[in-house]
Amino acid sequence: MKHNRTKDVPTQIKNPDLVVKRRRQIVDAAVQLFIEKGFHKTTTRQIANAAGFSIGSLYEYVASKEDVLYLVCDAIHHEVERGVNEALQRTSDGEAALTEMIREYLLVCHTMRDHLLLIYQETKSLPSQWRKRVLENEVRITNIFTEVIQRIADSGEMPNLDKTSIELIAHNIAVIGHMWTFRQWYLDRQYTIEEFIKHQTDFILGKSTSKQKTEIS
Repeated sequence: MKHNRTKDVPTQIKNPDLVVKRRRQIVDAAVQLFIEKGFHKTTTRQIANAAGFSIGSLYEYVASKEDVLYLVCDAIHHEVERGVNEALQRTSDGEAALTEMIREYLLVCHTMRDHLLLIYQETKSLPSQWRKRVLENEVRITNIFTEVIQRIADSGEMPNLDKTSIELIAHNIAVIGHMWTFRQWYLDRQYTIEEFIKHQTDFILGKSTSKQKTEIS
C-alpha cells in the first residue's frame, strides 16, 4: 500500500510538488557528502551549501540530518516502485511482465548505486521509526515481485513453485540489484548493465545455458 511520501518527514512548506523538488535537491547533495565525508562527519550546513540553500531554508524541508538520510533511502524505494509498476502497466503477460520488472528494477539500481550503498552503510544511523519504515519499504517492493511470480506459477508458466520458493525468488531478485552495486568493481569490467540484466533474468526464469553459466562463474 502506498503512503503519502511528503508527510513521512514533516515540513513547513504547503506545496507538495515543491517539497518533492527541493527534497530531491537536498538528497542529491547529501549523497555525495555522505559518501565523501561519512554520515556522522557531514553537517546540515554542508548539506545546505551543497544544495544551494541557506541553513534556514533547509530546515523548512527537514528537521535533522537523520531526516535527510531517510529521504535518501526513500528516494530509491520510490524510484524502484515507480519503475516496476510502470513495467507492469506495459505488460501483464506472465513471464514478459516479470522480465520487464526485473529490467526496470536493475536499471534503477544501476542509476542509483550511490543511494543503495548508503542505505547499507548508514541505515543503522537512522532513528528506530525510520529504520522500521525503510524495512517496510523493502518488503513492500519485494512483495510486488512475489505477487507476479505467484501469478506466473498459477498460470503454469513456472510450475512446481511453492510459497517458500516464490518468496525466495522474489528476495533473490532484490539482492541481485544490490549485487550490481557492491560488486561493481568486478562486474562492470565483465558485463554491461544490459548483459548483466539478460544473464540474471535468464537465470531467474530457468533459461540459462551451460555457456552462460560458465561465463558467470
